[in-house]
Amino acid sequence: MLIFFDTETTGLEVNDRLCAIGLIEENEVHYELINPLKKVPPSASAIHHITNEMLKEAPVFAVSKSYEKLLELNGPETVMVSHNAPFDLAMLQKEGIAWQGRVIDTLKCSKALMDDLEGYSLQFLRYELRLYRHEAEFFSDYGIDIIPHHPASDALHAKMIYEYLLDLADEETLIGISKSHVLLTRLPFGKYAKKRIEEIALKDAAYLKWMLDSLMDMDEDLRYSIEHHLRGPL
Repeated sequence: MLIFFDTETTGLEVNDRLCAIGLIEENEVHYELINPLKKVPPSASAIHHITNEMLKEAPVFAVSKSYEKLLELNGPETVMVSHNAPFDLAMLQKEGIAWQGRVIDTLKCSKALMDDLEGYSLQFLRYELRLYRHEAEFFSDYGIDIIPHHPASDALHAKMIYEYLLDLADEETLIGISKSHVLLTRLPFGKYAKKRIEEIALKDAAYLKWMLDSLMDMDEDLRYSIEHHLRGPL
């Protein structure tokens, strides 16, 4: 069974929590606000437009319909598809759910199978892959409005990216990619943006070492790739 999943949160720090969940199971759409038991800062509301007033009457996760549904789905027969799955799974872990099923991370798979793109965010891929050309009809079949950073909308865009990726690799390959590190070939940002990491390692290794030491929130695949290229051929 495939499910498509997305979360919105109070922020990106260790102590931040879920404040909304979107889940697509077959043709069923589940969306629920979750009381995080902490204030949502304006910086987070500016992204997902969820306010503290909206969450006052929302259930805490432990007594939510989302919790019941995820408990039912949390088994080895379920494949969760998510864009940046490690983040979503870490948020579930904070709420007491250790995911037992398999995972397809559309972010990691997009990086692995389309390594020449300028970006890999959900909204970037929406336009880069031209999903917008048929998304209105796709969304209307589910009765969902297209609202970036709304978890049900983002979960459905993850479904669209998943279906695009199936033209590049089968489901088992996507699961395998999602479990492993992706070796990136190009630096996505900085003064050497879009340059090959292998070449930067030869010409300016100090810059790459500075990135490793200074950017604590660096994407795990980028860190792995920089370390790989700095080591050089084994």
